[in-house]
Amino acid sequence: MEDLIIVDGTQYSNWGPDIYEEMRAGGVTAVHVTLAYWENARETLSNLGRWNRQFEQYRQLIMPIRRIADIDVAKQSGRVGIMFGLQNCATIEDDISLVEVFAALGVRSMQLTYNNQSLLAAGCYESDDAGITRYGKVVISEMNRVGMLVDMSHSAERSTLEAIDLSAKPIVISHANPSFFHPAKRNKPDAVLKALAARGGLLGLSLYPFHLKNGPDCTLDEFIEMMLRTIDLMGIDHVGIGSDLCQNQPYSVLEWMRNGRWTKATDYGEGKADAPAWPKQPAWFASSADFPNLVAGMRKHGLDDDSIRKVMGLNWYRIFSEAEHVSDHSIY
Repeated sequence: MEDLIIVDGTQYSNWGPDIYEEMRAGGVTAVHVTLAYWENARETLSNLGRWNRQFEQYRQLIMPIRRIADIDVAKQSGRVGIMFGLQNCATIEDDISLVEVFAALGVRSMQLTYNNQSLLAAGCYESDDAGITRYGKVVISEMNRVGMLVDMSHSAERSTLEAIDLSAKPIVISHANPSFFHPAKRNKPDAVLKALAARGGLLGLSLYPFHLKNGPDCTLDEFIEMMLRTIDLMGIDHVGIGSDLCQNQPYSVLEWMRNGRWTKATDYGEGKADAPAWPKQPAWFASSADFPNLVAGMRKHGLDDDSIRKVMGLNWYRIFSEAEHVSDHSIY
């Protein structure tokens, strides 16, 4: 399957040539990278500036994805396409105009929350979920207008269901697994996944150990069996991969992801408060070079080539394309 397009729906690795070479070795065509968690607008602009330097320095290995058609260019040129996403709404602050500004700078998606209550919605770690806020409703509408995907990966259940209904175009849960596989707070119940698929949305299955049954000891067969059950639940057009790989990152990055600036306490999440380090990846998916293991596992369990193409990349291609062409008033 040399024509296979592989799109990873979420990563936050310590980017550099070694990571890019692993991606090329694994056949990755495009990766949706996290641009910001708790960063405000100014800090996110600096992150964009650092990426521009990466594009200049490693132009033979990577390229920016400005429009979805650029994924095809990346495939043809043998480079890895880089798409930007926000894992929180902190970047847009309380200014609706910043949605269009960051879309114009290449941001393809934004989570409405990151675990906590935000100005837009409730996070999955909150005890109360009041749903999408007044500001959240206008932000969803603006994201639809400018071609930015709504992502509810770290959001609570009511907020997620309301976002599915409010959005004019399909939304995503870019990196999570079904709750039936593992009861982590970040994993999603059947009702949410059915609603997501009914409105044309996409679930990116996560390889992050806290989202896996038996953590790093989860087997490839167990993961693929979960994938097949999810496909039965949602349909083949609504399942992809969002690995949530965080390679070569210092422990301080995990603290920033979990704690930001909002707390002094240490919160490692997912019942792992005594874990002093990054969780270990399963041996069969230690890096982006291991994407062929997923393809082999899917074949072993009887998925045909067309289904493999959809899960490994074409479903992501479709949903990004639908978001890009959402409106005659889109900035694209």
